[in-house]
Amino acid sequence: MDAAQWEEIAVDIAREAGALARRRRAEGVAVAATKSTLADIVTDADREVEQLIRDRLAAVRPDDGFLGEESDPQPGTSGVTWVVDPIDGTVNYAYGIPQYAVSIAAVTGEATPETWAAQAAAVYSPAVDELFHAHRGGGAWLGDQRLRVSTVTDAGALLATGFGYDPATHDGDLARVRRMMVLARDLRRAGAASLDLAYVAAGRLDGYFERGLKPWDHAAGALLVTEAGGVVGGRPGSAPGAEMTIAAGPELFPRMRELLDA
Repeated sequence: MDAAQWEEIAVDIAREAGALARRRRAEGVAVAATKSTLADIVTDADREVEQLIRDRLAAVRPDDGFLGEESDPQPGTSGVTWVVDPIDGTVNYAYGIPQYAVSIAAVTGEATPETWAAQAAAVYSPAVDELFHAHRGGGAWLGDQRLRVSTVTDAGALLATGFGYDPATHDGDLARVRRMMVLARDLRRAGAASLDLAYVAAGRLDGYFERGLKPWDHAAGALLVTEAGGVVGGRPGSAPGAEMTIAAGPELFPRMRELLDA
């Protein structure tokens, strides 16, 4: 199988998983546990949706690895790993805010952002029925509409960011926002990294930056951005990840990274 076929698998499973998440949201959300802090929650639906994705992938790709937010990682023997966030934006989901997504990526190589090569991606927003998808070399798409990152005008960049759940990190996050405002016409903070990245790919946002992301937060969205002609990275010389994730068009990206590294 090639990357285009992995993309088809990701799209089909993301749609089914998103439909399940939407049904469970309509039925009512039960918080199952907290994670890094009391504010960082996981719902029963997160776990159920991730299990559905694992089961579907195991049925069609039994030799592949799996790296998901809500369950133990599973190494594979095929050289392909599926990196999954079953409900990205769980707090939004729990509150009934429709900014959440199912994020599925297929990567090859070691299952770490520093070394993997993203091959296929799907980011599905169930609340508005939008499915962003890509495979390496095939462009990024919203349905059958090809995506392209924006070109920033003299009005400034529409930027997005996010904040971690640990209060000890908030001063640093806010300091970065202050530095970035010299580039910005305005700032958005929507609460789902995969959708922020998809929106950069679609030109709905000019750029995005956030500290503290996990691999499943950015694996699919990063491929969308690069296939739409954009750039994704972290600190200079580093891959996107916990220290910093930055995504933008090729003209804006170096300006953002310079300010963030100041």
